[in-house]
Amino acid sequence: MIGLAAICVFSVAAGVQMIEISAQNTPVTALLSVDELRGWLTYIASDELGGRATFSEGLGLAAAYIADSMREAGVRPAGDNGSYFQRVSVLGVRSTNRSSLTVEVNGQSRTFRDGQGVTFPKNVGGKRTLTLDQVEFVGYGLNVGPNHNDYKGIDVRNKAVVFLGNRGPGSVDSQRAGRLLNSRSSNATDEMGAAAVIFPVLAGGFDPEAGGQGGRGVPPDFTTVQRLDTVKKPSVAASDEFFEFLFSAADAKYPDLRLKSDAQADLPVFALKGVKLTFNLDADYTVVNTQYTRNVVGMVEGSDPQLRNSYVIFGAHYDHVGYTAGILNGGTEDRISNGADDDGSGTVTLMGIARSFARGPKPKRSLIFIWHAGEERGLWGSGYFADNPTVPMEGILAELNIDMIGRNRDNDPSQSNTVLAVGADRISTDVHNVLIDANESLPRPLTLDFEMNDATDPERIYYRSDHYSYAAKGIPVIFFFTGLHPDYHRVTDTEDKIEYAKMIRIGQLVFETGRRLADTERAPVRDFKGPRMGIGASGKIR
Repeated sequence: MIGLAAICVFSVAAGVQMIEISAQNTPVTALLSVDELRGWLTYIASDELGGRATFSEGLGLAAAYIADSMREAGVRPAGDNGSYFQRVSVLGVRSTNRSSLTVEVNGQSRTFRDGQGVTFPKNVGGKRTLTLDQVEFVGYGLNVGPNHNDYKGIDVRNKAVVFLGNRGPGSVDSQRAGRLLNSRSSNATDEMGAAAVIFPVLAGGFDPEAGGQGGRGVPPDFTTVQRLDTVKKPSVAASDEFFEFLFSAADAKYPDLRLKSDAQADLPVFALKGVKLTFNLDADYTVVNTQYTRNVVGMVEGSDPQLRNSYVIFGAHYDHVGYTAGILNGGTEDRISNGADDDGSGTVTLMGIARSFARGPKPKRSLIFIWHAGEERGLWGSGYFADNPTVPMEGILAELNIDMIGRNRDNDPSQSNTVLAVGADRISTDVHNVLIDANESLPRPLTLDFEMNDATDPERIYYRSDHYSYAAKGIPVIFFFTGLHPDYHRVTDTEDKIEYAKMIRIGQLVFETGRRLADTERAPVRDFKGPRMGIGASGKIR
């Protein structure tokens, strides 16, 4: 337990619920109130902002509104050149790809070039050669829980993974398997630690940045905010000819495996002995268009002269999906997706948290508040900040991400006390345990649900919001989320449906978790034990 306790008191007066955050019985001057948060969100989610699409005037208005609020609260600017804004460069890129994959089977070698038996993604990252002599065939490459896990008992870390099948096994629920099929490649590399993935053509699993955004002039092959020399794990689609050679010395031959996968029969799992793979990643990139958007970044400096150069980051995304420009169907007249919950709820809660820290006692370490742009387009703002941080990356202890915390999952009233906490245990056991302690210290603890932190979660929420840009850099994260609902990405995601009392309580939990992390004498351990908390899990990790 941290010595400096935070006490949050609820009161109801004149229909206004307020949280007063105190430390050592000294009241903090800032208050989070329903009226204040509703006032901010009414503007952020208004038709005037047109759905806050990336590159839109509405997003610019939202950025200015947030920055003005931070200036008024006394939060210091922490963007570019002493401003509250960090310019995010979004690059449209053409690729000239000369990548190849050489396969050696019991001393016999063949080289397959991009477009000739194998297909590499347009963005293969920086030029390099990767040789792997440990290759695992993992059947369908699916982990859907106890009833079917192709990785059971297999350690594929730093190995090449091969899987087949475009539909999954017939023994597995088709809807659940179908939702996981296109993420098999990233599941192998991100969840299981594989060094490379090979899969059949049309099986999915390409780099999510492939197939980029159009624009005037030459259309790009992909769009990215990352450095073009970023190291990427190979993810390669292969033809029947390739697989026949790859399996030529195996006991199970490819034609038989292909027939089984087409019939959705069970597939064996085995190591490919005597096989060596050499990936030659070789592409030249030409930037054919550049667009700019902005993160909003503020700071509250820590009180300790030594520890103030380390940071806890609080983040939310302030963009949404904009509006429908074309003909509206079904007689509807509303074309603006206001994004009140996604992520107006996180945006304004973060404004309140930043204001509370700025006006109250300061923790030892410094606090960074980031409103990310372009999350809806592919985690652009967070990806850019993670590559180009405005504070030293080595000083970042953790990132707390708030995205969609203003509703109940599936509009279920039984979820009124529940918040999904995703990712807390994957990188740092300490961070997970701080979250548990922070929640238990609250006058009305929330129910922490770790279901979507499960590696078999079909929604793969861990990879779908801004925290993942930081996790990919090895920074401990917690994603606070209250679940999807029927208004997700629809024009019906409006301010009047927000559960403000619940939103404030989650803001209270985020505040207290961040404060405890910022007051630690030592940085949380990064033990990288992976996801262990799933459905029904609770409590600390010992």
